[in-house]
Amino acid sequence: MASGNPVKRVTVAVAGGVVLAVGVALLVLPGPGLLLVLAGLIMLASEFPAVEKYVDPVRDRAMKAAEDSVSSPLRICGSVLAGLALITAGVVWGVVPGLPLAGWSTGSSLILSGLVLLGLLLWSYRRVRARRAG
Repeated sequence: MASGNPVKRVTVAVAGGVVLAVGVALLVLPGPGLLLVLAGLIMLASEFPAVEKYVDPVRDRAMKAAEDSVSSPLRICGSVLAGLALITAGVVWGVVPGLPLAGWSTGSSLILSGLVLLGLLLWSYRRVRARRAG
């Protein structure tokens, strides 16, 4: 439900728009793009009811993708390795000065992406395991 507070509305619009834009970028870059698109849409829908119609289809696809990511030991292993590779690349980018865009701003972004990937992988694994048990 939309609130009457214009400051809150603008804040939610900016934050939701940024999360949505990062999610769209991560659809082609390494990272949890679909889940961030969903988070951005949910944020925007809290203040802009017209966005609500996009939430359920994206939620369905994001949950399916989360389940698929832990559907086999090979996929889990690949995802863990990708997360660790991002974290390693982040440390390298932060420490080695001769690399393009070298520095901790790039390195910390890569490390954060790796940690988010591993966190979402763990969340997906627990969610699928709980579904199968219950």
